[in-house]
Amino acid sequence: MADFKYLLFIFALPIVDSISVTQAENWPNWRGPNGDGTSIETNLPTRWDSVTNVVWKSPVPGIGHSSPIIWEDKLFVTTALPENQEKILLCYDCKSGHLLWQKTVLKSAFEKKHNHNSYASGTPATDGTLVYLSFLDGEDVVVAAYDFTGKQIWLQRPGKFSSPHGYSCSPALFEDKVMINGSSQGNPFVAALSRTDGKIIWKVSHENPTHSFSTPIFREMAGKMQMIFLGNQEVASYNPDDGSKYWFVKGPSLDFCASPVYNEKTGLVLISSAWPQRYLLAIKPDGTGDVTESHVVWRTREGAYYVPSPVCTDDYLFTTMTSGKVHCIEIATGKILWVEDMGKQYSSAVLANGLVYMPNDEGLITVIKPGPTFAAIARNPIGERMNASPAISNGKIYLRGYKHLYCIGK
Repeated sequence: MADFKYLLFIFALPIVDSISVTQAENWPNWRGPNGDGTSIETNLPTRWDSVTNVVWKSPVPGIGHSSPIIWEDKLFVTTALPENQEKILLCYDCKSGHLLWQKTVLKSAFEKKHNHNSYASGTPATDGTLVYLSFLDGEDVVVAAYDFTGKQIWLQRPGKFSSPHGYSCSPALFEDKVMINGSSQGNPFVAALSRTDGKIIWKVSHENPTHSFSTPIFREMAGKMQMIFLGNQEVASYNPDDGSKYWFVKGPSLDFCASPVYNEKTGLVLISSAWPQRYLLAIKPDGTGDVTESHVVWRTREGAYYVPSPVCTDDYLFTTMTSGKVHCIEIATGKILWVEDMGKQYSSAVLANGLVYMPNDEGLITVIKPGPTFAAIARNPIGERMNASPAISNGKIYLRGYKHLYCIGK
């Protein structure tokens, strides 16, 4: 469990409605309040299409793959306008879908990128007071903070980022810090910035240039708060207070895309490398120093994932490749229980009310009941392509397609 300070800063307190007994929570950053795609909300739709159970549908200017975040009645998302070479923060009203404001964060020549990437792929984060986001300006990593009226509070440039694949940093929040993954082919680093003014609290330079687009997670494990970070050609556990390293696993290969998850029942950290070979590892997080040979419980290439991040229940890990092969894996052993083809996929699944919501690039979300055999509850289209991942808040599911935002509710 996360410590109390972390809960105060990152989580919205669950609200219990005395009539409907529905739990509600904010979705404040990439992969939600826990950073792993899970939600405590229960009163969610399982069936919809481009019209049915659509509370509202609103156009999104520009192009971007970043996912929406929600704090109470505000939705934030980033986008890019290629015709003006602008990178923008958008704010919507969650109840109506109306665009409240848009602010240009950067206006400069766009960087090189992979065909499947966008110029606005990093998901912002919020603590309920400020919204934090990161873009690339040439090779400068730019991190900025805005208040809820759209006023820029600060903008900092903590380091360089060099990659032909482009940029996709989603800031992660811990206590008074904004964590930034700057792992790239040139001057790689991970840094903690002050949420108040953006100044560097600590910065760790890495000796192994590599690509990492992964967002760290924070968990109390083995009696201490740990930040699990993928980069520097290793899986590492850091002390988020000062950037010191607790333990690391070499490799398992060079690059990372997906975010790690932690399975509380087994006490295992689950990660997958991206390139040139993909390996799925289950790691015990109670070591010190180099634990490559001592703390990897199991390792496999089958079911290893690339871009989309996984979700897990107590017993099962659900992974998917960009090819669309979804695997259900027994977490304790690494055994593959079933494999289903659900279509090409770059967005990541979410888990709510005991069900997995698995999207694909065509905008089709398959609702799966977890278990040792495949069981699809529904297959729901939105009618347009999507690369962003779902967000869950206020008893609603928020989806970002190529051209629109959708609010799905009963």
